[in-house]
Amino acid sequence: MRFFIELAYKGTNFHGWQRQPNAHTVQSEIEEALFKLLRERVEIVGCGRTDTGVHSSSYVAHFEYDGTKELNQDFIYQLNSCLSRDIVMFNIYKCDKHARFDALEREYQYFISRYKNPFAQQLSWQLTVPLDEQSMQVAADKLLQYSDFSAFEKLHSDNKTSICRITKAEWSFTEKEYCFTIVADRFLRGMVRMIVGTLVDVGRGKITPEDFAAIIESGNVARASAAAPADGLYLTHI
Repeated sequence: MRFFIELAYKGTNFHGWQRQPNAHTVQSEIEEALFKLLRERVEIVGCGRTDTGVHSSSYVAHFEYDGTKELNQDFIYQLNSCLSRDIVMFNIYKCDKHARFDALEREYQYFISRYKNPFAQQLSWQLTVPLDEQSMQVAADKLLQYSDFSAFEKLHSDNKTSICRITKAEWSFTEKEYCFTIVADRFLRGMVRMIVGTLVDVGRGKITPEDFAAIIESGNVARASAAAPADGLYLTHI
């Protein structure tokens, strides 16, 4: 029987989602908690990978289980008791879908604090320099005109294709922060952080929106700006 779990996590203290040898990851912590409660090893499959330090306010995963323990809200309470304060489980239910391959779209948001904020440390990019908001949105609009994002793909990634269908790329601004929202059917490894880093360079006046488009067309990751810090990135919807 396949079960889906809905959860959220603060990624600061994790080496990303995916299980790794000799590293603390979200997947490995949840699997250990499940082992304590189910008394058998299960492997969970997540809706996608997140890098070291990246957060998720809405995440789904699935695992197979044919045992006798009833998996309900009481089980969620027990599971939360076994997990660190950086992970919270919301729900569990039977489902025959695949958490990763049946996902139709994914939404990420990136938060930038406009002033030094000790309460947003590790939860946003602390950036106090003024940015040209209009130019950043003009550049972001150009993302919807392309499908090959090789220029924003981390080197030595194992992606079979660099084609993605972006349906939304939008900045919002308040007195306290900038927020970038991007929606696509899939994302390349490191893609969102490199896009944000390059858009911020547009906002700083280092490059123009036209330069941004030229970077995409080049397919050359060496022309993109440095990736934005992981602190400000959240997977927010599947």
